[in-house]
Amino acid sequence: MANLADIKLLVMDVDGVLTDGTLIINADGSESKGFNSLDGHGIRMWQRAGLKAAFLSGRESEPTRRRAQQLEIDHCIQDCHNKLPALKDLAEKLRLPAEAIAFIGDDLTDLPSIRYAGFGVAVANAVNEVKQYADYVTTRAGGRGAVREVIEYILKNTGRWQQLMNRYLPPSPTT
Repeated sequence: MANLADIKLLVMDVDGVLTDGTLIINADGSESKGFNSLDGHGIRMWQRAGLKAAFLSGRESEPTRRRAQQLEIDHCIQDCHNKLPALKDLAEKLRLPAEAIAFIGDDLTDLPSIRYAGFGVAVANAVNEVKQYADYVTTRAGGRGAVREVIEYILKNTGRWQQLMNRYLPPSPTT
């Protein structure tokens, strides 16, 4: 496991991590997904700390693209059935070593990326093999605040959390 202070990029699988994995196919063939607002706010806090975020999904999905736009995610890689080469390409593009990357996943297709990343994370509802190789397993399930949990864990354990909290806490009253 890498030093958490070295993490500069958080890469997230989408289905089963940012969502609970449920795919809703509407009568017209369009797709719907539910994203957790705690995760979204956590990603914004991550970005405010000067860090980068990316989505890396095996499926092509309009809701994923739109969520990436809403959160101003610079790297939204979809329809990626072999994630590790895509992750390595992104790392090379951003000139980051594996030790500077955290990856969150839930299923076997995420396992190579979890093992490659400096900090590999499995969500609570991940398959057992993924949990076995992860550096950290969340207490929250995918789509239920697991991404936020990881973000808080990294930021709190690297001394970045308190500065972000100043945005939300009123100044102390003087006596």
